[in-house]
Formats: sequence, C-alpha cells, structure tokens
Amino acid sequence: MSKILIVGAHGQTARIVIDRIISETDDSLVLFLRNSSRLNEYDNNSRVELIDGDVLNTDSLVSAMKNVDIVYSNVGGTDLAKQTASILEAMTKSNKKRLIFISSLGAYHEVPGKFGEWNEQAIAAYLPGFRESAKLIENSNTEYTMIRPAWMSNKDEIDYETTQKGEPFKGTEVSRKSIADFVMELLSDPTQHIDESIGLNKPNTDGDKPEWI
Repeated sequence: MSKILIVGAHGQTARIVIDRIISETDDSLVLFLRNSSRLNEYDNNSRVELIDGDVLNTDSLVSAMKNVDIVYSNVGGTDLAKQTASILEAMTKSNKKRLIFISSLGAYHEVPGKFGEWNEQAIAAYLPGFRESAKLIENSNTEYTMIRPAWMSNKDEIDYETTQKGEPFKGTEVSRKSIADFVMELLSDPTQHIDESIGLNKPNTDGDKPEWI
C-alpha cells in the first residue's frame, strides 16, 4: 500500500486517477490544490487528506510530502517551470525520489510534419514551460517518469500507444482516461519507466490537427 501526493489534484486527468485509486486500490492520497473545497466530496474519506496550498510555496509542499511514497504532478500553466522547480526543491528537502509528471507533446520539438508546425503555434505560450521543466527534471536527482500526452479528449475510451524520447511523436490525440490508465500502471508498479519520457497517443490518429479542431 502506497501513499501518493497528487499536486494539482483538481485537474481533469487527476480526478480520474483519484477515483480509480479509491475504487481499485488500498492506497492513501494527499490531494494538494488551491481551494481544496472543490474536492470536498472526499472530506469524509479516511484514505484522503486535502491540503489547500500554492505549488510555488515550497514549504507547503515539503509539509504535504511527509510520509508519501510517490509524487504525481498534474500542474500546468505558463509558469510551469517555476512550479516544477518548487516541486523538485521540495522533493529534495523531503528526500523523496519517485516523480510522475504530466508534460506535453512538443517538449523536445519531437512532433513531426504539419501537425508539429500547428502544435508549435497552438500552444506556443506553454511550450517554453514544458521544455524548461523537462530539463529541470532530467537534471534532478528524482526517479522520474514524464508523460507527454497528445491533445487530450474526454472520450470514454482507453486506447493508447507510447513513444520514447528521441522518437518522432505519433498521433494527434489521446483520451484523459488513457492518460489516467498509464498513470495507474505506474502507480501499481513504480519501478516501471524510471528516468524515461514517454509520449502517449491514440493509435491511428495521425493528421494535421486533432479531429475536433
């Protein structure tokens, strides 16, 4: 049985992971987010601890990491690199090693063709944060797995394939349920994919843009 800290716990993918952990495992959770009342449905669950905090407040993260086994980051935004630096500093101070981190396609300029060109423009404001975060994590002393999903959908499906850093990214989309499923695989066996950056996409979705754009 593990104790898992989820940073950015109100995110859509994180919510899927939370519900699966509660229903499918005996693991306990520390849920870290701004305005923790947004997850007050877990108030009376003895396996869940809610912490209202700011990711940029490293001391708050250090406190939240007490006794946890795995840190799962679901944070985002244009200041992602600053948030990542705070998470990594807190992990160092807390002597925590295992990190699962949601990044993005394009973090390594790895998306080919017209879709890659379109993606560079579509998320131009966010890519510097993903790229700097990848460097920070790779240069840290954590045992990390970075997950680089394609454009996320809310489709009710689990259907995905993976690519490694250094390989061209495949596809244009992937469901949040698929991303959550891959996270669950890592949580069930945290020795998998250590120090790897994994691209995640739905097979056979190549194109110039995701289908809904």
